[in-house]
Amino acid sequence: MSAPTRASLRPLIDATAAAVADDPDQAHAVFHATGIGGEGVRTHVRLGRHDLLIDEPPVLGGEDAAANPVEHALAALLSCQVVTYRFWADKLGIPLDGLAFEVDGDLDVRGFFGFDEAVRPGFGEVRVAVTLTGPAEQERYDELQRVVDEHCPVLDLFRNPTRVVTTRVTA
Repeated sequence: MSAPTRASLRPLIDATAAAVADDPDQAHAVFHATGIGGEGVRTHVRLGRHDLLIDEPPVLGGEDAAANPVEHALAALLSCQVVTYRFWADKLGIPLDGLAFEVDGDLDVRGFFGFDEAVRPGFGEVRVAVTLTGPAEQERYDELQRVVDEHCPVLDLFRNPTRVVTTRVTA
């Protein structure tokens, strides 16, 4: 099976640059998710027109009916890397025939369970391995990786504190 032909992102990049130059408010995007707790520790999430089921493995009280929240976080990082590599390869004119990723995250459950307050509940380390294929020189792919690392939104979420405001409603 041959690889699908991929359209250039250049028209999108140019149109967005023009729209934002004309009206900087057009650069602001809001993403929205809703969710409800299901049976056990399952969560039913709605993202626009898309539905997700999130669960935990039995060792964390679930039935392993779907990936768990931290697996979704790794998937979000991986998929954002794909988008960002494709976008910047087109923007910089770097030929890119293929992308493959592996992402691993180390999590110590003592933080989640509150067994050790010195242990954070999130990932202690996340490792991303990317394989790029294409005809460009190694220096161009090094440049592409540097630019992707600077501009990937989900990588930024992993690397930097993000202000989160929580409001609670009791019914």
